[in-house]
Amino acid sequence: MSSIREVSRVAGVSIATVSRALSTPEKVSKEALRKVHEAVEKVGYRPNMMARNFRAVRAYSIVVLVPNLSNLFFATVIRGIEDAAQQKGYSVLLGDTRDSSAREEEYTRLVETRQADGILQLRPHIPGKSLQPKADIPIVSAAGCENTPYPSVRIDNAGAAEEVVTYLIAQGHQRIGVLAGLADNPHSRDRLRGYRTSLERAGIPFDEDLLVNGDFTMGSGLMAANHFARMKNRPTAIFSMNDEMAIGCMQGLKSAGIKVPEEMSITGFDDIEFARYSDPPLTTVSQPAEALGRASFNTLLELIEGKELQQTETVLPYDFVVRKSTPPLPR
Repeated sequence: MSSIREVSRVAGVSIATVSRALSTPEKVSKEALRKVHEAVEKVGYRPNMMARNFRAVRAYSIVVLVPNLSNLFFATVIRGIEDAAQQKGYSVLLGDTRDSSAREEEYTRLVETRQADGILQLRPHIPGKSLQPKADIPIVSAAGCENTPYPSVRIDNAGAAEEVVTYLIAQGHQRIGVLAGLADNPHSRDRLRGYRTSLERAGIPFDEDLLVNGDFTMGSGLMAANHFARMKNRPTAIFSMNDEMAIGCMQGLKSAGIKVPEEMSITGFDDIEFARYSDPPLTTVSQPAEALGRASFNTLLELIEGKELQQTETVLPYDFVVRKSTPPLPR
């Protein structure tokens, strides 16, 4: 097995510098930290976590609560979390909660019994249905929403939705369908608020018939397509609240004989990898998924280390990516 002495030799720095780089990296120069990380990877060094845990009375692991492990956006957020955690010597335990509050509570016991040091919650907070703040359990909402009872890292969901719909209106669309997520999901509510704000600003009345609720899966997008296809006065564009539903809806519309985007434009939200390879490539909101994961872990680590947060809510920028699924409406 490799040792800290071997890491020191390969990195060309002292054993003390290697130790500081692994335990308190903020006290080491960026150049020394880079050399140590490269040497660690090269020699395959892994710290003796049991001894370290005993000394620090810390598990050096966190729990990430995931409402749906098959969700491609969550997978990218988790990648960012794991990258940041690994740099700090932390392991990541995934908890598949399946949107169950009871399962979330079960996973909190890992922190209560010192098997983990904190929790990153990927399900947006729903009052009465989500984890409640506990003084002895550090919790951070990753890719969260507004007004959570614990620190949150997120984008401006309402603002992003408003930008998408404003763009569709500028492309000539007046009847814009909305494929929403779960009705009680705060992300759905925030994005619906942005949708309605944009319509109101353009003087377009909100039409309840143009709203279809899904569950963020491709299957629900496929079913929504049937609703839109059967409408007598169909929308000319659809704003979907995530990419997976948009891709499912796109396929459903095609199966119904509706040309996309010639007869109906469609947009998504998240910019998962499949979005750029769909037919046509999907116009969407690009969330900085990996950055959300990294920032969420770093916020949680501050709580674990007993530091006072400079801010309890971090809002990261997003990008609006225009592709071929939203050409101008023919006049």
